[in-house]
Amino acid sequence: MRRSADIDALQQVLSAALGSPDPVCALARLDQGTGAFAALDTTVLERPTLVGGGSPYHPTSPAPTRHALDELVRRAETLGVPQILVPNVRRCDDTGALRAAGLVPIATESECVVRLTGEVDEVLRTRVGAERLDDLRRRDREISAEVTWERIPLSELDGSPWARDAFVTLHRRQAERHGGHDNLYNAEALDALAHGPLAKRTEMLIHREQGAVVQAGLLTTSHNGRGIYSLAQAIDHDDPAARDDLFAASMYRLYLHARRSGLEWVHLGRGDIPRMRRLGADLFVPLDHWLRAPGLASPEAAAEHPLSEYAAPPVTGVPVPGPARFRQVPRFDTIDLSSNTNPFLGAAGEYPHLDTTELADTYLATIATLPGHEGVAALSADHLLFSSGSVDGVMLLLAALASPGERVCVTPPTFPLYGHFAHLLRLPVVEVPLHGDDLSRLDTERILAADPRVTILCDPNNPAGTRLDPEQVHELVVRGRGLVVIDEAYVEFSEQPSYARLIARHDNLIVLRTLSKAWGLAGARCGIALAQPGIIEALRRVQVPFGFTNASQHAVRDRLTDVRRVVAGIRRIRAERDRMAAALTGHPAVARVFPSETNFLFVRLHKHERVMDQLRGAGIVVADTGRVVPDTCRITIGDRRANTALLEALSAAL
Repeated sequence: MRRSADIDALQQVLSAALGSPDPVCALARLDQGTGAFAALDTTVLERPTLVGGGSPYHPTSPAPTRHALDELVRRAETLGVPQILVPNVRRCDDTGALRAAGLVPIATESECVVRLTGEVDEVLRTRVGAERLDDLRRRDREISAEVTWERIPLSELDGSPWARDAFVTLHRRQAERHGGHDNLYNAEALDALAHGPLAKRTEMLIHREQGAVVQAGLLTTSHNGRGIYSLAQAIDHDDPAARDDLFAASMYRLYLHARRSGLEWVHLGRGDIPRMRRLGADLFVPLDHWLRAPGLASPEAAAEHPLSEYAAPPVTGVPVPGPARFRQVPRFDTIDLSSNTNPFLGAAGEYPHLDTTELADTYLATIATLPGHEGVAALSADHLLFSSGSVDGVMLLLAALASPGERVCVTPPTFPLYGHFAHLLRLPVVEVPLHGDDLSRLDTERILAADPRVTILCDPNNPAGTRLDPEQVHELVVRGRGLVVIDEAYVEFSEQPSYARLIARHDNLIVLRTLSKAWGLAGARCGIALAQPGIIEALRRVQVPFGFTNASQHAVRDRLTDVRRVVAGIRRIRAERDRMAAALTGHPAVARVFPSETNFLFVRLHKHERVMDQLRGAGIVVADTGRVVPDTCRITIGDRRANTALLEALSAAL
């Protein structure tokens, strides 16, 4: 919860649970089986602590202001309490006041949110896969045949004493199951909540089997009216598998309820990310507990990444544009009256969310599992910038890292927009053509002699489809004074490794990636720049803040969690590429098929103009590259039906 009044209400609930006028207790009582404080000394765990937030109840606490912290410190002194805890603070909040007041961060589980961007089954199908969706629906059907579901407004709880008693009993048993911790969801806590300011927005969710209550939880509507917080859940079953089944089924039912009610998200609380992802969670916000205790030393604050020495002079004198400075701050549970948009036309009237840190981590974790990406695990979200397609990344890096008059080197044949953008930015373009039979050799000495500010390599090459000599690429990175940019738009189709694994070692290396090709998201317009954090910071100062749309972010997140489907598609394309290469190699209209490590074939034709006319007449469009390399075309690998049609049209051309 992001409203101080709500956190104050939960503090009153905690005080009632403790039987104290103030929320003071030992940290051990708050642990509730999560182990967040396990590394602390026993003395610290048992010492009285003033709690300045809503723990152990799930919603996060806003980072307190300096004034609020001063009040908290005075309150602790008045009570004679030696320790202060501010729990569940989002790591992306401004925590400067907490550090200044002597509080120390202690990492805990992330908060997990399910964002409902469409019909529940469709959202879950794309997010967790059809098989997992079928499993959730099966559990729901089986359990619903035996369990009845009831929702009781908490403001009416006095009329259902049986529900109150069952809730308290289930949570006491759950506390005992987690190692004998005190039950902080006791009758006094529940009564305080039922008669407090949150009662009008809170319901008790009850599941009964043959009359006996088997699950009891609390749901609170957010103050902005757009989502639900799951405050508490307790299940009466000793079998962990049975508890998991009932919890998963109840979450699925909760999503359906939220969607029917016009809500946009369900806050699941803190939890294990892999488990919550399997329940459909798509937003994970890292949290810290902040503790001030005698003798507890504060760790060194993480230093800001210095701006790269390669940043162009104008970039060094400007900050990151306002909205992008808050890119890590999720806003799903706030009321945004800062953006001057139309509130009456739905979610499309909102600016895109900029909380892409979790998405960056997901992308890096996903590609780290692919062959040739072993070193990517060393990278963090600070090494990554999302752009509106990788082409946008080219424009960004030229604008941020080169000044008018500084040379840009390209190696034709190559993607033409590199030179196009350089000319627009008044950057002289030096062309150093590729050579060798497969157009895979660089003239490294000539490139180094030109002393370019930026050298842009397309590897795998477009349009040739071949890979550059890795020793020559490495020589450019090590010996050159300027930046080396490697566009890896097609690298997932290659058997050779990605240069992304070298980002952490070289401050002049930038790798561009895209989700348009192998990942099948051309319409989402998502590019990725990987580089040292100082370079990424320079790119952020140039980038338009809202270029990565909400729809694109959802599409990317869903695709990244369905990587098996992507890998299967890559295998099919490779197999079809090899079949087409063999068929075209022996075709009388084809002079040569270049070796390919992409999803296309570069082909030299015998009768170029005639063949191109014939293909157009057959309604088949291929890329005519004859102006770049005489008598050639680039053929994308389609499905088998499309590829067969191409072969037939080529035969007709003769």
